[in-house]
Amino acid sequence: MTLLTFGYLLGGLIFLVLGGDLLVRGASKIASALGVSSLVIGLTIVAFGTSSPELAVSLKASLDGRASLAVANVVGSNNFNILFILGTCALIAPLVVSSQLVRFDVPVMIGASILLMLFSMNGLIGFWEGAILFAGVISYSWYLIYQSRKKTLRERESEVVDFVPLTAKVISLNIIYIFAGLGFLILGGNWFVTGATSVAVALGFSDTIIGLTIVAIGTSLPEVATSLIATFKGERDIAIGNVVGSNIFNLLLILGLSSMLTPTGLDVAPEMLIFDIPLMLGTALVCLPIFFVGFQIRRWEGALFLIVYILYTIYLILNTTDHSLFSNFENGLLYIVGPIIIFTLLVICYQAIQQLKGYRKS
Repeated sequence: MTLLTFGYLLGGLIFLVLGGDLLVRGASKIASALGVSSLVIGLTIVAFGTSSPELAVSLKASLDGRASLAVANVVGSNNFNILFILGTCALIAPLVVSSQLVRFDVPVMIGASILLMLFSMNGLIGFWEGAILFAGVISYSWYLIYQSRKKTLRERESEVVDFVPLTAKVISLNIIYIFAGLGFLILGGNWFVTGATSVAVALGFSDTIIGLTIVAIGTSLPEVATSLIATFKGERDIAIGNVVGSNIFNLLLILGLSSMLTPTGLDVAPEMLIFDIPLMLGTALVCLPIFFVGFQIRRWEGALFLIVYILYTIYLILNTTDHSLFSNFENGLLYIVGPIIIFTLLVICYQAIQQLKGYRKS
């Protein structure tokens, strides 16, 4: 890797993180001043802000004719968000889950994941499929804000984070933050895709693998920082809402816009249909029973998420490099690790069913 390539990667990451931070700071201040709940801020404003690096990178990649990188970036980021970020945050402190997430937002995330799988079956996400995804994010955002504004003043005041009076100075300063953040994100996205593409060529990796690993992790750094800080500060609604909201925005907004703006649509690599997209859908599905049981993510469940992500990353690397250990590793996943994880998830599903029955009886 040349010094210039390293500079593109490092500079791109710095600008992506800085841009995401400025955008989140500006947008969240305005939102909180308007009396929007912390959960809704996490699901919309913060989620959009932290998803902006994925948006910048995916749009740049798709317009440069590297559509497979755009799709891989979204799928890889979604897997990273749930498995690594929520796993790490839950290890730090068990995450209390709002009932709204279980009733509405997680089902939306599951529905968006199913749409992606269906739209990808022919190997291409076209303009009209992108338009459906984009219409979905508009409807989702409007519904969340509408429902939040319907709450009583007392409810909003109890949930508002860092209330700031909505003055002309506050608005102008935070609008500057928003536009500066967008500018850094565009520049950072450009640099990071350039550097990642050079690495892919040098190592002989496909755009798909680079998108699922290096680019996905790099563009998810704002989500990592936001969720970890929120967890340490006890703002766990923002920590979980940021991740779930980011996944929804990644699927609906980023893939929707990218496929609408790319003349030939977004190509979906065959290997993603076999493994990565089903993993993303499976991860979204298991969130429902895990979040429902006790309305929290317990530490051992966070550890389970983290272990799955580590195994997934090792699998990708060994498979891509044709490593001699890949066959043994794959057999270990299929016959040892896989059954243990499936049994554990079945136990969680049983607990969720029993809890649901208890609610119905009461």
